[in-house]
Amino acid sequence: MVLAVDLDGLSPLPPMDRLRDTLDALGRFIEGSGLKVGDRLPAERELMQALGVGRSTIREAARQLQALGVVETRKGSGSYLLRPLSAATVHMPLSITATGLREALLQTLDIRRGLEAEASALAAIRHTPDDLARMSDRLVEMERVHIQNGTAGPQDLLFHLSIYDAAQNPLFRQLLEQMREAFERFFAKPFDRPDFAGRSFPLHREMFDAIAARDPGLAREKTLAILDIVEEDIKDMSQ
Repeated sequence: MVLAVDLDGLSPLPPMDRLRDTLDALGRFIEGSGLKVGDRLPAERELMQALGVGRSTIREAARQLQALGVVETRKGSGSYLLRPLSAATVHMPLSITATGLREALLQTLDIRRGLEAEASALAAIRHTPDDLARMSDRLVEMERVHIQNGTAGPQDLLFHLSIYDAAQNPLFRQLLEQMREAFERFFAKPFDRPDFAGRSFPLHREMFDAIAARDPGLAREKTLAILDIVEEDIKDMSQ
């Protein structure tokens, strides 16, 4: 359903904190405009002009709303509201107040242990054939790039995300969106060391095998073994 919407409730934003302000503005706009579940949101260009922000800001806001299960983007059609939204219910990314990269990584690692160990165990129990095929494809690509380049941060991240999805609980993805910036630091050559956590490379195949075998205990164990190596390298490489 395409609803003609009056954009008078939107106005240009100041340069600072544009993503945060964009999400807040969209929340207020959706709440006050009468948009209902199933209605199409204004087009990307209309939002850019109304808010005075760039295309990348609008697309990042849409990506976050999609990850939170609030909006669905249909190729060639636009973005549609999946559930009610207001400025008060827009989830904002968590902020980490650590004084340095070492402390920030260690703080985030505490959270990763809880999330990823449980996600791996649930993926072992709940994965579908499609989930397993996706995990396998991403693992093979990660291994290919790692063998070729000695590191494979982006591919490693995609493999871990496929495990989150295989857990069949959208809250894992939503929680990740709240800490994506902190999470991605692990896959971006921390301390300018391409060998960061390189020793964990073989364990990813073992973790996948445990998930494929539907062994949640072993999947959890292999996940924690990977993160133990990550912690060791954080401490060793930050001295």
